[in-house]
This record gives sequence, C-alpha cells and structure tokens, in this order.
Amino acid sequence: MFIVNTLILSTYMAGSVTQVALKTIALEAASISGLAEYINADFEKAVQTIAQCKGRIVVSGIGKSAIIAQKIVATFNSTGTPSIFLHAADAIHGDLGMVQQEDVVIIISKSGESPEIKVLVPLIRNFKNPIIAIVGNTGSYLAKNANIILNTTVEQEACPNNLAPTTSTTAQMVMGDVLAVCLMELKGFQPDDFAKFHPGGQLGKKLYLKCADLYAGNAKPKVLATQSLKEVIVEISSKQLGITAVVNEQGNLLGIITDGDLRRMLEKNVSIEKSTAGDIMTKNPKTIGPDELAVEALDLLRKYGISQLAVSAAGKYLGIVHVHDLIREGLI
Repeated sequence: MFIVNTLILSTYMAGSVTQVALKTIALEAASISGLAEYINADFEKAVQTIAQCKGRIVVSGIGKSAIIAQKIVATFNSTGTPSIFLHAADAIHGDLGMVQQEDVVIIISKSGESPEIKVLVPLIRNFKNPIIAIVGNTGSYLAKNANIILNTTVEQEACPNNLAPTTSTTAQMVMGDVLAVCLMELKGFQPDDFAKFHPGGQLGKKLYLKCADLYAGNAKPKVLATQSLKEVIVEISSKQLGITAVVNEQGNLLGIITDGDLRRMLEKNVSIEKSTAGDIMTKNPKTIGPDELAVEALDLLRKYGISQLAVSAAGKYLGIVHVHDLIREGLI
C-alpha cells in the first residue's frame, strides 16, 4: 500500500512541480517585460545623472533588495561606473560616512516603506546628494522623497503566497542591468575598457591575451627553401611543434611544412634525397599577426582544422602559435 501511495504521490508531484515551474517562469518573464512601460523621461534623467556624477554611485537597500544592490554595484564597477554598496541598516549605525559630497545615491526597495529606508532617506537629503529610487510603490515614502523614480512595480510575486521577493527582485536586477548597459553606450565603453576591469581568468585572457604573448615562449622552427628534407625533418623534430616555416635569406615567410606534410610525401614515394623544402612546402599558409588576440588564433585553428599557425608581420616570419598554447592558457 505504501509503495502504491508513493507512486501516486510522485506522479502527482511531478505534474504539479512542472506546472509551478512554468508558472514561475511566466511571472518572472512578465516582471521583466513590464519594465518597458517604465523606460521614460525619469529613466533618461537617471542615466544622465549617473553619467555626470563626479563621485561614486552609492547603491543601498535592505533585505533582498540589498543583495540586488550588491549585484548592481558589481555590474557598475565592471563596466566603468565606480560604485559602492551601502547597507541601509548599517548606514544608520555609522556607515553613512561612506557617502561623499559628489556621490549619487540609488536606494532600492519594493515597498519604499521599510523603517531603515525611512531613516536613511532624510539623512541623504540633508547631505544634498541626488537620490534615485528603484521602487515598486510609486506612492511610497521613498518615491515621494526621491529626486528620480525608476518604477519596478510588479503585479505579483512568483511566491504562491505573494510574499517572498521573487519577481520584484528580478525587476530590480534587470533595471540595474539596463542602467549599466545604457551607461556603457553613453560612455563608449569598448572591449579594451572591459579587459582593464577583467584581467583575470578565462574572460580576461580572451580580451587581452595576444599572439605575441604566445609565440614568444615557443621555439622558432625555420628552414630555407633550398634545404634538404633530412634537414626539414631534423628541424621539425628538434623544435617539437610539428611544423617548420620555410623562409628566404631575408626571413620572409614563403610557406610551411608540417609533420603531416612529411607523412603524405612518404606515402607518395617522393625521393627524400632529391627533394627540398621548397618542393613540398604549403605556399600561402594561414597566418596571423602578433597583435591579434589569441582567441582569433583559436577561431582560425578551429575553422581550418589545423593545430599550428605561423605568425608574421609585413611578410616577416616571427614564430608559431600552437593549439597547445591555447590549451595551456585555458582558452580551450
């Protein structure tokens, strides 16, 4: 009997859970799409106020809104808008000194009526700092005392009791992202700027690691077009990159020979004694410049199904980038 009841319960729960999940996603999506109605003159004013700020953007909140505030601060800082987080409760117990004269203050709250917010707002107003309210109740104390209102009203929380902050915090976070992206566009924030704030990890390397940083640590296999195949084999073997460049006396790149080229040559019974590097080299090989990003080298390797790229500039052979270099740097 227990097994039967368990199976019935499991079947019921599976259907119920799916329905709840889909409903939650729909409500969250609606909270985001609903923000389109609130992108207005106040929003434009908020973007301009933040962009013209000579200090920092102080973002504050209480409860779940405080967590959203921290995320917005992180996004602002990583996209070129200096920001700090100020917990509303800590602000009224000593941390208010973080707010400087030229700062702009963003206060996030669903109700706009939290006791800590009601204490914090008049203190900020006394400092004469502009207050931008990201608020879900435009008739609240916070909204009435803010300089600019960014409306994040939602019809209902995804919580079945319509209590736990879910859709409301989603709307707050998206509003913060929208501000950040608009500020990036306004400031002309470019990938190079982004790389300055993300120098670590795989993301940083994708943005700043160049081919010159890779080939410089490798051997530089090369032979003249007139050299014998025995010399080619020795060069490829000794440099351990599976490739050698073929150059002229001036160091200009004429072609490349890979270990695969050598195997294919032997399959054709080509005379090793009579052939030279110039006879079997691949002319006009795929190359990349030293200042190109490593991820661009990765794209070429994947596109053409090869393992090495010759690096050249103005026709001069500089070195080799190998797929192992990209693996070592964590780009693959």
